[in-house]
Amino acid sequence: MGAEGAAEDSKKPGSRRFPRITRDTARPEGGGRAAGGDAPAPARQWPLIAVLSVTAIGLLLTAFGLFRVGTILVGVALIGGAVLRWLLPDVGMLAVRSRFTDMITCAGLGIVIVLLAMMAQPEPWLTIPFLQDTLHFTVR
Repeated sequence: MGAEGAAEDSKKPGSRRFPRITRDTARPEGGGRAAGGDAPAPARQWPLIAVLSVTAIGLLLTAFGLFRVGTILVGVALIGGAVLRWLLPDVGMLAVRSRFTDMITCAGLGIVIVLLAMMAQPEPWLTIPFLQDTLHFTVR
């Protein structure tokens, strides 16, 4: 059986096996348009545009000297992206991998960014005592 036989095997209508050669990638779960195809492009991708807009505002605030507020806003944008990914059935290009992976990645990074921004020196808004003890132990 040559290459023709292998091609015929992968096209069997009743077969549930994966083809031997992958020719395309599947769209992520929830990767459909957030609005209908007749809507303009920004309306179809509004979840991604919302997350990017909040991130841009946070970066702009950081550039103008409001480091802590801007960085917290970037973290909040990522957490918001995770919430949108969880709530909406279709989020367009905000979907990268599976819904679970996208939510965990965005929420985890957002929480870490917010916590680091709140612990930044000078005058941190949040103090975690065991981290300070760990730092003093490792730097000695």
